[in-house]
Amino acid sequence: MTIRPIRITGDPVLHSPAAPVTRFNDELQELLIDMVDTMRAAPGVGLAAPQIGVSQQVFVWEWTDDDGILQQGAIINPTLQVGPLEGRKADPEADLEGCLSVPDFRFPLTRAPKVVLRGTTPQQTELQITAEGWLARIFQHEFDHLQGSLYIDKLPWRQRRAARKEIRAEGFGSPGQSWLPGVDDYESDHDAEEA
Repeated sequence: MTIRPIRITGDPVLHSPAAPVTRFNDELQELLIDMVDTMRAAPGVGLAAPQIGVSQQVFVWEWTDDDGILQQGAIINPTLQVGPLEGRKADPEADLEGCLSVPDFRFPLTRAPKVVLRGTTPQQTELQITAEGWLARIFQHEFDHLQGSLYIDKLPWRQRRAARKEIRAEGFGSPGQSWLPGVDDYESDHDAEEA
């Protein structure tokens, strides 16, 4: 079990598109195991490889839905078909989103209620999942990481400007910052809702 440091906004790996995975080998398997261990330790519901400094198109997720069903998996080189956005403002409670790469901050963001995720499993089989609700949000959030985008980049411009000001006031936003779950005191007072 290896828990890796989570990069904080401002690190270049978080703001650049990730490279496609071309080799399905032991190194990839080790990366996936470390990602799951890091996600659980944070705690979070998803984690993309760039968040631990690896510029590859890989993400993992683990979340228990309202029916008590564990939704978990890993996907490599994904594509995401996003359903239409509802023409509404973000609900300050129901749409509250967080990110392990922007620790201890939460901002409401409207997301598409339904998506179709396609890609390859670690066993090199094709995967397709149609997701709604919170799982659709997790997939959109993690897929954005692979495009070099954080959820705060998608906030409406006034909220985005205010969020960035708050984040800078915390000392975040410069290259080379990270935190280590279990050592640093981020996210300790939040439920596992971060991706």
